[in-house]
Amino acid sequence: MSNEDKQPLPDERRNYFRIDDVVKLSHRPVSSDELPELVERLKTGAGSNFTVMSSFTAMSQQMLVHLRRVENAAPDVAACIKILDQKLNILGRAFLLQEEDASNQATKMVNISAGGVAFDSSKSYKIGTILEIKLLLLPEMTGILIYGEVANCSKNEKTDSLDQPYYLRVNFSNIREADRDILIRYLLRCQGEWLRKRRKENESADEEAE
Repeated sequence: MSNEDKQPLPDERRNYFRIDDVVKLSHRPVSSDELPELVERLKTGAGSNFTVMSSFTAMSQQMLVHLRRVENAAPDVAACIKILDQKLNILGRAFLLQEEDASNQATKMVNISAGGVAFDSSKSYKIGTILEIKLLLLPEMTGILIYGEVANCSKNEKTDSLDQPYYLRVNFSNIREADRDILIRYLLRCQGEWLRKRRKENESADEEAE
């Protein structure tokens, strides 16, 4: 089994840390008959503008080590490579914005980890239902396409959720390894920003108390 195909076991999933975050997210149910072809298309990156940006981001991460070496030997060449990378990122965002799900979907609060996501839903699903999830990370505008299984569907206890009366918990079953790495880095960055904010708030509170 390749790293691309390897999916986390339930115990491994619990080891992923979770955060609350605002993203754009759309989802639709898919049948078990559809899934093999959809997963194959996901692996190859074929047929979707939505994942272009995440593919570019993964390539940029792979390029970083080599770019540092080029910077030491030929700074001008490294500068040109960075400009080309920026151009590709602009192009990737342009492709992404052509996707209806990316441009029209409203932002929403989710609870997310590299192993799964929980969110409000207007529809109820049976446990085990396979969902195709289009996750758009903000503000980077990085689109990640994921397939997952509904682990739980319950009544939404929020008082302002009349249009989304259900709360879904979905475990990721098929996600490209490069996309999982992007998601982990994103979550770490969000967690770091939250910790820095908390530290500043505590320091301000201590100063006011003195």
